[in-house]
Amino acid sequence: MDLKDIMAISGKPGLYKFISQGRNAMIVENLENNTRMSAFASDKVSTLEDIAIFTEDQDVPIKDVLKNIFDKENGRETISHKSANEELKTWFESILPDYDRDRVYVSDIKKVIQWYNILQKMEMLVFEDVKENETGASEESSSEESSKKESEEKTDS
Repeated sequence: MDLKDIMAISGKPGLYKFISQGRNAMIVENLENNTRMSAFASDKVSTLEDIAIFTEDQDVPIKDVLKNIFDKENGRETISHKSANEELKTWFESILPDYDRDRVYVSDIKKVIQWYNILQKMEMLVFEDVKENETGASEESSSEESSKKESEEKTDS
């Protein structure tokens, strides 16, 4: 899942996809209703790739949190971000047990849930271990090359 083109804009609900760079603003498109708008330099725009959740030890990238939710919910939609605050906290604790309760507010939990549900609805939650695929592919190609070399050596002899 590539989160570098998915953005959250402070003060605006939902998630946005980067479309183009304008002269004084970025052109973004709302993921849910496909409406385009300008995001100006005065807007606080964050890509999901840059967002992390505070824990007691370190910051956990939002991608890892979304993966935890995806695994817990078996790829289905999760609870509503409009649920009761205590229910949201309990649910989030099951996703990320060591989250920092002093720095992660209920509003942050609501955003994470809302973002997960948007991405799930748009079928953008595809978690692949790219490094594993790349190493597997490179191992296959190197074994094919060694097989070719062996067969060439046999024909040369």
